[in-house]
Amino acid sequence: MAKPQTEFWHHQSTEDVVSRLEADIDRGLGLLEIDRRLDRHGPNSLTQRVGETPLQILFRQFQQPLVYILLAAVALTLVLREWADAAVIFAVVIVNATIGFMQEAKALKAIDALSKIMNNEATVVRGGQPSQVAAAELVPGDLVLLQSGDRVPADLRLVRVKDLQIDESALTGESVPVEKHTDILAASTVLADRTNMVFSTTLVTYGTAAGLVVATGDRTEIGQINELIASADVLETPLVRRINELSHSLLKVILVLASLVAIAIMIRGESAVEVLLAAVALSVGAIPEGLPAVVTATLALGVSRLAQRHAIVRKLPAVETLGSTTVICSDKTGTLTQNQMTVCSIYTGGQQYGVTGTGYDPDGHMTSTLRDGDEATKVPVVVGEPLSEILLGGLLCNDARVTQDDDDNWRVEGDPTEAALLVSAAKGGFVRDHEQTLRPRLDVVPFESQHQYMATLHRSGGETTVYMKGSVEQLLPRCVSLFGGGDLDVDETTVMVQTMAKQGLRVLALATKPMPSHQETLSHDDVQDGLQLLGLQGMIDPPRPEAITAVKACQQAGIKVKMITGDHVGTATAIASQLGLEGQRDEHTQSLVGFTGLELEQMTDRQLIESAENAAVFARVSPSQKLRLVEALQSRDHVVAMTGDGVNDAPALRQANIGVAMGITGTEVTKEAADMILTDDNFASIEAAVEEGRGIYDNLIKFIAWTLPTNLGEAGIILVAAFLGLQLPITPLQILWINMATAVLLGATLAFEPKEPNLMSRPPRAQNDPILSRTMIWRTLWVGGILVVATYMVFAFKKSLGVDVDSARTAAVNVIVLGQVFYLLSCRSLRHSMFRVGVFSNRWLWLGVVGMIALQLLFTYSPLMNRLFESAPTTWRPWALAIGSGLLLYMLVELDKWRFGQSRVD
Repeated sequence: MAKPQTEFWHHQSTEDVVSRLEADIDRGLGLLEIDRRLDRHGPNSLTQRVGETPLQILFRQFQQPLVYILLAAVALTLVLREWADAAVIFAVVIVNATIGFMQEAKALKAIDALSKIMNNEATVVRGGQPSQVAAAELVPGDLVLLQSGDRVPADLRLVRVKDLQIDESALTGESVPVEKHTDILAASTVLADRTNMVFSTTLVTYGTAAGLVVATGDRTEIGQINELIASADVLETPLVRRINELSHSLLKVILVLASLVAIAIMIRGESAVEVLLAAVALSVGAIPEGLPAVVTATLALGVSRLAQRHAIVRKLPAVETLGSTTVICSDKTGTLTQNQMTVCSIYTGGQQYGVTGTGYDPDGHMTSTLRDGDEATKVPVVVGEPLSEILLGGLLCNDARVTQDDDDNWRVEGDPTEAALLVSAAKGGFVRDHEQTLRPRLDVVPFESQHQYMATLHRSGGETTVYMKGSVEQLLPRCVSLFGGGDLDVDETTVMVQTMAKQGLRVLALATKPMPSHQETLSHDDVQDGLQLLGLQGMIDPPRPEAITAVKACQQAGIKVKMITGDHVGTATAIASQLGLEGQRDEHTQSLVGFTGLELEQMTDRQLIESAENAAVFARVSPSQKLRLVEALQSRDHVVAMTGDGVNDAPALRQANIGVAMGITGTEVTKEAADMILTDDNFASIEAAVEEGRGIYDNLIKFIAWTLPTNLGEAGIILVAAFLGLQLPITPLQILWINMATAVLLGATLAFEPKEPNLMSRPPRAQNDPILSRTMIWRTLWVGGILVVATYMVFAFKKSLGVDVDSARTAAVNVIVLGQVFYLLSCRSLRHSMFRVGVFSNRWLWLGVVGMIALQLLFTYSPLMNRLFESAPTTWRPWALAIGSGLLLYMLVELDKWRFGQSRVD
């Protein structure tokens, strides 16, 4: 038997499929053959892959340049028997590693979630008898029976169908159930249009069928998605990359400075112990020990803020990645649109009408034009006129129900298309229950896929009438006139259908026919001809109003927005135009260009990259094509955010720099593969998250701009002492006190800084932009230099007064701490004065300042702290010098901002 290939089963006849699979569509496979095939193809289950163990994740936290230096410092202090120093430095390492471990310990569970939705049981015909078997035991060639409510257990080529409809939304993104048949399809037919096949994990919503298994396990479409999820690259986030680059830069600086210190001390003939002590002090001083903790705290605060804006973040670095986003690839249905089919255009009696309002809310009316606004004239609905009858027909030939829940939200029971017809009738003044009471239904010809229409028989006041709705292709040839007996212009009606279709509307035709008053039943023969055309109703899933605003805000912020949908390209481009998406346009019509999955499949890699960069609409795309689109954009150095709700979106979500899953409609697979989940499935929440991400990055940069001068200053103090043979003004343990205490009480409060007003008018940051810009390096150097000079001046002043070294060192520590306090106030904005951003707009900062001063008083005057840190009480004069130097530092930084302008800092 030939090895099954899922790619071309849709292109083969039933007879060819049976022959290739050596199957039997009446009796099924025999037991011996089943065992043989199970041995050959393996069980119908997905391959499980093992990720990192918790121990591996923990070990990786220590594989960082700055950690290596701190661990070396621990080893040196142990050799020198400086037990307290060693314990404190090691504690810092452990705390930082723990934070990183907690951040990463949640391994991806997407593949596990995917396995859980694989069916447990299947109805299969074997040896001529139907029976229930474990889905894992299915083999290629098995004859599987399906009915409403079943989850498809494997990929099947259909051989018998009775009104079968399949919900494939999780696999293809198509929100409307797909009607199935057994006819042969073209070889080039894309996955979403393979209507003679059903796929593993999709759901039977209506009808029955029988199909032959053509693929199991990893060879199914869902299995290929599983492979894509596993193979998708887990990318380093922009923040992690920038901090790693900063760490490597600091490592180089520290090694150079440590070498200079060692050379200077050895030239003076000092002992090896002095060399080691100086190296430890310099290493501890130059490393921003509080950086990992503050980064995590800032990101965690961002998570809290995002939760208030309907976005749940599963992975902390994703918070900052949002701020770096340059492209958002969004699904259409429910994210950019309302996921509520809405009639917006009616053609009846030779006239076209607009319909105001959106969604299932019945608030709206008919207008004389398609414009929804003050210029549109409200049209009254007169009983007996064509407009009244087409609305009534849509209401009566209908099985749906629209209700309002306790929260005043409108809910649909039944088909969304029928719900749209009910709502349009309600806007015309018709009440469903009242009309159905006045015109009770006698009989119905239900919708069937082969007929493409539905008809109902009603009686009212002795008159019996048929109302019918369905595809234009089925109804128009059966009509002999317009409602009321007017001449039917088929060409004019066809042109109107085409016009509506170009607008992305789904068009339904409605018709009526008077019947004998005594007739009680209805058959297909009754509606073969003699119908009167009521007209057309065109409907669409309209854009969310807030999504239109959010798209505009993103594009003004330099972020490209692209629609990637399972819907048809005409509908997609129409919605994209209404949303205001910017992208490639047709040279002649100036309309947005959309590419289909089939067109993408035929492109070279270079052509795909160009199309991904320039176009804004991609329709009917497969999971692998979504993945290729993301990779193509990333090859142009884009930071890509990708939204999705179905299983088919999971590989692209994982490959994207940030994957965004839908919380309401999203599958568990998608949520597990995502970095962020939207609780309201709304694109506007993505725009809000981008804004929060930019604000978070701003605040992280403010912290780094604040902490680096201190670290440089502390390293400079050690360097000066080594070269000039001076006594150290501060000890390694005191350096750790400064770095950790100020990072927590002062630096961390910058995370609470409010977003700056021009945040969403800036272009996205380039991926290769380093954290340390030229201006930041310049500021780090001269602020650090001021701290070095001020520290030595106060230390020397105290020594000149004859005080002990502990008291002099305490005064020096206070100079550095108060210098950081005043510099913190300046770092509240790297572009503007504190007075412009609001002196008291960050109350946490002022609480931190008060707390730090209180702690520093304890450091200076508490006997316990004196013993721990070798500090000592001082008089008021050193405090005055510390305050004066801090105030001078603040004024100089503000002058630097004014002199060089904000672009220098950016």
